[in-house]
Amino acid sequence: MSTARPARWPSTRAALNRWSSSARATPSRWSSNAQATPTRWSSSARAARRGRVSRPRDETAPPPTPSIVPTRIRHARTSPIRHGFTHRSVSWLIDVDHPPRPRRWLRPFAHFRPADHFPHPSSPDDTLRSRLDTQLAAADIAPPTGRVVALLSPRVAGHVFNPLSVYWCHHRNGTLDVVVAEVHNTYGERHCYVVRPDEHGDALVPKEFYVSPFNDVNGTYRLHVPPPSADGRVAVSVTLHREGQDPFTASVAGRARPATTAEIIRTQVRAPLAPLLVSARIRVHGIRLWLKRLPVIARPAHRTSLTTAGCTTSGTPVSRKDDHERSAP
Repeated sequence: MSTARPARWPSTRAALNRWSSSARATPSRWSSNAQATPTRWSSSARAARRGRVSRPRDETAPPPTPSIVPTRIRHARTSPIRHGFTHRSVSWLIDVDHPPRPRRWLRPFAHFRPADHFPHPSSPDDTLRSRLDTQLAAADIAPPTGRVVALLSPRVAGHVFNPLSVYWCHHRNGTLDVVVAEVHNTYGERHCYVVRPDEHGDALVPKEFYVSPFNDVNGTYRLHVPPPSADGRVAVSVTLHREGQDPFTASVAGRARPATTAEIIRTQVRAPLAPLLVSARIRVHGIRLWLKRLPVIARPAHRTSLTTAGCTTSGTPVSRKDDHERSAP
């Protein structure tokens, strides 16, 4: 026993030595691989980051449609009293030639009816595009040869109210031709302002429509209506200008999201019955202004439903009336 045991120990120690030398060699291979791999990852990541940063955004590309635009609406009145509010709402960004047709069970939450837009009488064969073309023809403007993108609200649960709808009419080559700003008041009347904005999306047009019982129809609107960006950003504002002051400004801003079934459902959760809520809020703020003893302006007869601007952001805007007013005595 005593002579055999020492013979086995040296072989065991040799095996251990061989194993430990192999183990010491293996981590070195792992460590070299580990050191090399992050280098490859980091260079790829840096290249990807550089690609994202340096990739130019095509501002002339059309925005995604149809899309739902969660919006923030701001009103600011500075004269003769100060009053303002900010509310969240929702609009849609659509291609007028291809209005959305949601699934049947979703249509109560998003129904686009041509008769809900533009002032002239409707017919059963009307489309949203045909009604737009008729309105432009009344302004002696040829129908757009390119895409028409509109920011508006659909009919929801049988109710519709569009305080402001904007139609961006493009040439065939994608450049902007004219913009139609359609305004509705709470008395069921409609009016269209047709303008050709400058390169910044700005235009001047005379105010010729009674919207609020606390504002008469005098003054000039400064419209800021740049086309929606390629990533769906929308920013529109209307400022009432009178000599020496800007007594009222309204703005709508938001970013479009694809109008998927899930997004339509989420919209009804975030902003249920949005058109009805917008109409109710306008009346609530009207009561508040009346309680502040702001004078009420009598509503004049609505003799015209169309105003076009003869110039943009310099000089005095020139208005042209529609056929109804030109034939009036």
